[in-house]
Amino acid sequence: MRGVAARLRAPLAWRPAQSVLLPAAALLAALAVGLLLVAATGVPVGEALAAFWDGIAGSSFALVGSLTRGVPLALVGLGFILAERANLTNVGGEGQICVGGICATAASLSWGAGKLPGALAFLFPLLAGTLAGALWGAFAGVLKARRGSNEVITTLLLTFIALQMVYGSVQSVHLLRQPMTDSATLPESLEIPAVTQLPVLTKGSGLPLHIGLAIEVVVAVLVAVCLARSAIGLELRAVGLNETASRRAGLPVERLVIGALAASGGLAGLAGAIMIQGDQHYLTSGFSSGFGFDGLVVGLLARGSATAVVLFALLFGCLRSGGMSMEMSAQVPSAIVVVCQGVMVVAIATATAMSRRQRR
Repeated sequence: MRGVAARLRAPLAWRPAQSVLLPAAALLAALAVGLLLVAATGVPVGEALAAFWDGIAGSSFALVGSLTRGVPLALVGLGFILAERANLTNVGGEGQICVGGICATAASLSWGAGKLPGALAFLFPLLAGTLAGALWGAFAGVLKARRGSNEVITTLLLTFIALQMVYGSVQSVHLLRQPMTDSATLPESLEIPAVTQLPVLTKGSGLPLHIGLAIEVVVAVLVAVCLARSAIGLELRAVGLNETASRRAGLPVERLVIGALAASGGLAGLAGAIMIQGDQHYLTSGFSSGFGFDGLVVGLLARGSATAVVLFALLFGCLRSGGMSMEMSAQVPSAIVVVCQGVMVVAIATATAMSRRQRR
């Protein structure tokens, strides 16, 4: 009997360690693959690693860049796990970032945000971007709830539409393109007014560490509380576990599905607004730079934990910073970083599947 009890307790004892060991093992596997690929390029590994570290934390500006690159990744990842609780997969973070950036730019340049007093000048564009992303997610939610459409397909197709909307916005002088003074004028918007840009947290230091980082932390806490301590989190879990039983229990399944995808899209739209107001300060074609897709990976790796989302977002932000520095300083292709991210995803997914099979 003791042997049987020990075997039954083993999976339970393994779960806390698993949450730490799996990401660590995946990170080591990705690092090993990355080092092999760097060596294959002919660049000295030590030189490449030095450039990689300089890009992450070689200076105060590099460290701030790594932190701020993690902010939109975390917001998209938090939105992903929010929808995932209801067994919904939002793969449209890139498109929701795009519409959020468009509306934040329009609010700053054309909708009078620059004339608003005090904090309203930058809060209004943030709200506009959030609502735009929420609307984009709600489209997929309505199609899912009312027509049974697969949300993976609809959110992905809406992403392609949003990408073209960004392109069209910066190509037309009647929309957001800056006035064309000559043929060399770039297809991008004017710089948004200073009052609509996000305030920095370290005034006087010259470092561009803006309040987007504080917003990320607050949103992470709210999402964690919502999922673990609120009635909405419990209802989303019920819908995710058994939608039919939830309907019979009287839960408003349609509203929960639409609301979950709208909230997920809203967080991605907020990420797009923060990218415009906090980092780039103008809209250009391709400004989203794949952050929505990387945020999707962050959400997948986090496995429903808001804390893990923040940590993985920081990791991926560092990988982006280090990869760019490695490419510029050591002439190592930044695609190696993308390969390492893929190795991490495959390693964690494989280990998770194996552990689930073992528990069964």
